[in-house]
Amino acid sequence: MKHVVLSALLVGLTCNALGADLTVVSFGGASKAAQSKAFFKPFEQTTNKQLIVGEWNGEMGKIKAMVDTQSVVWDVVQIEGSELMRGCEEGLFEKIDPSLFSGAADYVPGTLTECGAGVLAWSMVITYDSNRLKVAPSGWGDFWDLQKYPGKRALRKGAKYTLEIALLADGVAPDQLYKVLGTPEGVARAFQKLDQIKKSIQWWESGAQPLQFLASGDVVMSTAYNGRVFAAQQEGAAMKPVWNGSLYSIDSWTIPKGSANKRLAQEFMAFTLRPEQQKIHTELLGYGSTNVKTNALLSPDLVTQLNTAPQNMSAAFPLDLGFWADHGEDLEERFIVWAAK
Repeated sequence: MKHVVLSALLVGLTCNALGADLTVVSFGGASKAAQSKAFFKPFEQTTNKQLIVGEWNGEMGKIKAMVDTQSVVWDVVQIEGSELMRGCEEGLFEKIDPSLFSGAADYVPGTLTECGAGVLAWSMVITYDSNRLKVAPSGWGDFWDLQKYPGKRALRKGAKYTLEIALLADGVAPDQLYKVLGTPEGVARAFQKLDQIKKSIQWWESGAQPLQFLASGDVVMSTAYNGRVFAAQQEGAAMKPVWNGSLYSIDSWTIPKGSANKRLAQEFMAFTLRPEQQKIHTELLGYGSTNVKTNALLSPDLVTQLNTAPQNMSAAFPLDLGFWADHGEDLEERFIVWAAK
């Protein structure tokens, strides 16, 4: 049955890619719409190439299936940092040629890696509806305070981010976070902290859900990607982010191993990292740019709203991609067991 499902998947992907010069797969939603304006359409107009654009939710099994069966029909894929690192180590992605990009000094640290090119810097923040919650939460301690903020609160359904957040709420210093989480005692501590609010957690699995939960009044606060909060604000919603204790990382483009369009794929990736294209992307999504020259093209007011603004970054800490590449599989399995209890 697995082989039947895999064959059907690959046939469908192949049919979608027929006639295209390049197939690009991203996370969809508002992000895809912004990428269309900032990257996809301008690239087609500039190069006279045709793109087929798809969506995925980060299921690495799809890429592994294509690579293992030598049936790769995706040329460029948007991916989170830890999955990029793990997939690169496992040989699932092509190596990037740095000479096809401008100098490393043009990008924030971590943008260009062995197998990827960072397209945006994102943050995971607490967010709340200021029309419903008059006293703003100040950090993860308030997220756990069921007396001060009664009601449901939403978290992403997964170990990543959730375990870090639990330890921060329990008083672990950011610079000790992964040292603690790297021990059995630290993992147990994180789950014990989650136990305190487990009955008040409403889980989210897609990036759009936190803002939907907040808008409907289902939860009093939630974790959310900062770009989703920015999009809600642009639509007039009274959603506000809490930068204190936020986590940040970089999403990258990568090329599945065996793509027949490796050179063009990298040309597309380099095109999206140009400050002119990043400007459009940042203005539409509110995620920080990976090109250091972009901010000079943006309005000063917008720069202060970005997760990469100095005052916002000063209260944030980076996701440890190496930690999740090494421990992610085990911790996600343990999380699934815990969540099902």
